[in-house]
Amino acid sequence: MPTDQEPTYTMKLLQLLLLSTYWGMQIWVTFISSFIMDHNLNRHTYGFIQSRLVPFYLHLGSACAFFNLTIYAVYHPRDIMDDRESFQIFIFFVSVTVAAVNAQWFGQMTSEIMADMHLIEQACGLGQDIGLSSNREAYAKLCESDVKYKQLSRRLWLYRLLSSLCNLCCICCNFYSLSYMAENLVKL
Repeated sequence: MPTDQEPTYTMKLLQLLLLSTYWGMQIWVTFISSFIMDHNLNRHTYGFIQSRLVPFYLHLGSACAFFNLTIYAVYHPRDIMDDRESFQIFIFFVSVTVAAVNAQWFGQMTSEIMADMHLIEQACGLGQDIGLSSNREAYAKLCESDVKYKQLSRRLWLYRLLSSLCNLCCICCNFYSLSYMAENLVKL
């Protein structure tokens, strides 16, 4: 049901709210709250909060990306789009796809693996140290002595890497979309 009509004020506002909400969440969760929690909470508290916060963040981000794509697609029929508008649709599509994969697979797997690792760490008296980088020797020894923990650690590293790459991809997509919107503002 694409339309060649000009979007209403409400639709423009909704798209701006969705895009800015997603952007703000990305910046806060990725660059601010993670570093603050890492330096002030013990490993297991940090992991517990992340296991509750990150899935919500990823699913809400997916929804924002989906609705941004939908609103933009409705007001930009394919047969009258120029190259820049086509590229903007592509950017929204990439954001939706990557955010959904991250929410449904990488984020969920990361939380499950982290929970399994916490059980092993608790059994060994670990996890109460502040900061993820403290007491590395004890965790290295645990990796050497426990094969299951070592496998979980490797899987966690892989899924965190993939999730982080997805998150960075979505941040880049949203930055481009915000730039595109700013470029197309008539007045400030």
